[in-house]
Amino acid sequence: MAGPSKDDAFETWRRWRLDQGETVTIVELYELIARARGIRTEQLSLEERQALAARALEVMYPGFQLGPNSARADVEPIELVPYDSSWPSQFDSWRKRLLAALPKAPGRIDHVGSTSVDGLPAKPVIDMQISVEDLDDELNYLPAIEKLGVQFRSRDDESRYFRPFSGRRRDVHIHICATGSEWERRHLLFRDYLRADASARQTYLQTKQLAAARWSDDRLAYTDAKGATIRMLMTSAERWAALTGWTLR
Repeated sequence: MAGPSKDDAFETWRRWRLDQGETVTIVELYELIARARGIRTEQLSLEERQALAARALEVMYPGFQLGPNSARADVEPIELVPYDSSWPSQFDSWRKRLLAALPKAPGRIDHVGSTSVDGLPAKPVIDMQISVEDLDDELNYLPAIEKLGVQFRSRDDESRYFRPFSGRRRDVHIHICATGSEWERRHLLFRDYLRADASARQTYLQTKQLAAARWSDDRLAYTDAKGATIRMLMTSAERWAALTGWTLR
């Protein structure tokens, strides 16, 4: 008897995701389809996984839309490298460029992600988080950022995302969020908790290494594979914030 069709498997996964939230990952969608064919998940072709991911993004991120000319992301292998002491200065250089380019100064510009945590191996990409008063006022930031050589890739209800144009070195990711939003807070809390707790850093590093080993050609699966550990660490981070009086500064 034939297994469920790809569309049936996607609909099953979509219902799971809507019912259970982010605990249901893109990897589980891959697994549904692979299991119906009697193959291992990793045997799904990259092309097929990309097509599935393109459909899944609209379920995973409410309001998700691709930017112009962003139909398919470049395939760039995920490589974790040792911490580079130049990463803070690279962030500062980008921060100055952004402040000079933006027509209105943002609420804040922060270095987030693994490159912002001293000693933590990471992909060599500087993650910038820019907090703005009105996320929907894209004319106030989108054209200015693209003039710096980064492309508007996508939007969703919580953020906007930019990265270097195809063919250029991927050295920076720029995320725009609303000032005072939960997006802003959770990324900064996670960063500060990792900076403060060596055990949390080690746990996160081990998860990153396992995810990169399995999904080196699939950035969405790599990110989703870290989700359970991130949620566990965020629970600890909230306790740490309450104990230490951590707030956005």
